[in-house]
Amino acid sequence: MTRTSSRSLSAARFLFAIGTALAVTLVFANVATAADEVPTGGGEQQTGGNLVWFMLKSLGPVFGPMLLAVSIAMLALVVLLFLDLRMSSAIPPGFVDEFTDTVNKRKFKEAFDMARNDPSFLGQVLTAGMSRLQYGLEDAREAALNTLESIKSDKEQKNNYNAVIATIGPMLGLVGTVWGMIQSFSVLATAGTQVNPAKLADGISHALVVTLFGVAISVPAIFFNAFYRNRITRVCMDTGHIADDLLTQMYHNSKKAPTAPAGPGPGPTTVPPAVVR
Repeated sequence: MTRTSSRSLSAARFLFAIGTALAVTLVFANVATAADEVPTGGGEQQTGGNLVWFMLKSLGPVFGPMLLAVSIAMLALVVLLFLDLRMSSAIPPGFVDEFTDTVNKRKFKEAFDMARNDPSFLGQVLTAGMSRLQYGLEDAREAALNTLESIKSDKEQKNNYNAVIATIGPMLGLVGTVWGMIQSFSVLATAGTQVNPAKLADGISHALVVTLFGVAISVPAIFFNAFYRNRITRVCMDTGHIADDLLTQMYHNSKKAPTAPAGPGPGPTTVPPAVVR
């Protein structure tokens, strides 16, 4: 049940990230369209709006959708990793104090259920460690460490796609540049004595605009890849340290003899030895 709920939560977060990315893209598209349609005092359109619309048209029907899909994928990854790598998602506030209080009261079953029902990083690591605590503290630490490494590997795999996007962006820009220059030279080759400047400018503008958008996608992808790489290391280190402390505390509490309740009553009685027959 816990694994299924974790997968459902991850799927919901991914869908939310995709929706947010689409919303941001549509907002920027509406802003660009609005800027293109706002007239000036003399009845002419603003230069900035014309430039934005000209750049969007220069992308073409092939490279435009490709770069749009790559940018949406990058935004979705950034939002998804932001949701997963929040400190409140990795180590829920109040969880450590509540877990410690439950362990100090020797309610080990309740503590295990508390960790198992928590989808956070700390809850998953503690659940793996507590399930092996009966075999010793070192075995529990190893199980917790393996789970933490699995979580870290999953987040690093998602973050690696930002590095892939950072590489794909300039490559798409380079392909667009070559294609635009081919178009321009084909105009020169087939024009004869008279060259159409508009057709020549179309190929050159396509080459430059695709390069610009490819680099524009690559720059934030490089930044977020480095940012989330450091973030993953920091969150996993904090989670590992806290989980190790809680497992150690639970192990030593389980080894202590339960204290008798205080209050008036008869003195301690000795338990008679078993009779061997």
